[in-house]
Amino acid sequence: MSLGGHLNELAKRVTRAALALVVGTVVGFALSGWLLEAVQTFITAIEDEQGRMALLNFGEITAAFDLRLQLAFTVGVVLSSPVWLYQLWAFIVPALTRREKGYALGFVGAAVPLFAAGCVAGWLVLPHMISLLVGFAPSGSSSILNARSYVDFILRLMLIVGIAFVLPLLLVLLNVVGVMSASAIIGSWRYVILAITVFTAFATPAADVLSMFLLAVPMVLLYFAAAGFAWANDKRRAKAIAASDTTALPLTRMVT
Repeated sequence: MSLGGHLNELAKRVTRAALALVVGTVVGFALSGWLLEAVQTFITAIEDEQGRMALLNFGEITAAFDLRLQLAFTVGVVLSSPVWLYQLWAFIVPALTRREKGYALGFVGAAVPLFAAGCVAGWLVLPHMISLLVGFAPSGSSSILNARSYVDFILRLMLIVGIAFVLPLLLVLLNVVGVMSASAIIGSWRYVILAITVFTAFATPAADVLSMFLLAVPMVLLYFAAAGFAWANDKRRAKAIAASDTTALPLTRMVT
């Protein structure tokens, strides 16, 4: 394909991805009011738990509208992710072999639900984290939180945890393409668990052991699941190589 052909192909893929993002953003804007009320329930629950006034503050006239746009765009990116990930894969396809195409498509198909699972895990630990962090304020005080900073904190946490859930899939892909063996993956389990512990400690408040536990356990299980898949794949690959060697041996004798 010529340079102009590549540019036309890129423009087509980008246009389709952008249209999907626009549709997802429209749907996200329709859901943004409900989402804003959902994240606000974490704040209102503090009043019952800690007996302090807690509320969100919208300090500017356009603050609420801007915040709903931010939520709409974030939801649009998530909802349209299968489309723009596929368009990215389809643009790279001509440079890949048939087997590599299958690997890439499988990676995209598995990455989306894993990312969604990570976002759900982040959502589940949010009430514990917010309650603990706000609880450090002195008794008798009130917690009037900036709405934008509050929502940014929630979105960053969910994004970080979502990406962390996808990382074990990279180990599987590296094993499938022959870059990393199962023994190398399993042999690093101590360092991986230490890295997960440090990551969850930074992602959650230091005193909130429950939130750290809820994040660390799924990530450790995903790591060992990736290691188990790599072990099974290496075993299958070794059997295939052994079978090819046994079938090639009689042919070698006939030639000699």
